[in-house]
Amino acid sequence: MRIRPYRTSDRAAVADICVRTADAGGDSRHVHPDLDLMPNIFALPYAHLEPSLAFVADDGERAVGYVLGTANTPAFVREYRRSWLPGLVDRYPAPSGEPTTPTEVMIGLMHDPERMIVPELADYPAHLHIDLLPEHQRGGHGRALMGAFVDALARAGVPAVHLGMLTVNTGARAFYDRLGFHTIAVPAHADLTYLGLEVGPNARLGTSSAG
Repeated sequence: MRIRPYRTSDRAAVADICVRTADAGGDSRHVHPDLDLMPNIFALPYAHLEPSLAFVADDGERAVGYVLGTANTPAFVREYRRSWLPGLVDRYPAPSGEPTTPTEVMIGLMHDPERMIVPELADYPAHLHIDLLPEHQRGGHGRALMGAFVDALARAGVPAVHLGMLTVNTGARAFYDRLGFHTIAVPAHADLTYLGLEVGPNARLGTSSAG
């Protein structure tokens, strides 16, 4: 397995990984039959807008995992609305009422990038998404991906990074705990858990090798 920078030729593999891990870490195809929906919210805009912070785990044939993110969440939100969202609005019109299906919930998130600007996270300007296909988890590849991402943030002088995860995804939480992430209290988001990690020239991930 090799950790390397994202290439545009990885786009289809990254989208596939996102779909197959987007249901609290499991396959989302039974929940969201439109296979372009979740990648267009949670993966592809990052690879397109900030490719310098996109890394993949390559098994020699294709990307089987990725870490993607932004160094500056408010700036990313502005650019997402300016240059990414306009390409989606014809296919995914903004909801006109309360969502009634999981897909409508996700389309609502697509049209509301400002949801990512949370006051309690202001000291953690970067954020990330990391996913590995299930058959490649627990082999140290997630840790290696995270290490590449954190090193890139440190070189860019970013002080800290956050992520949001579904609280029910206890397997992911254990992984982040091993890496040294800590909880950030965000009372208005009970179904989500926000975690943070300080980044700097002397930053080190946790010492456990699992993940």
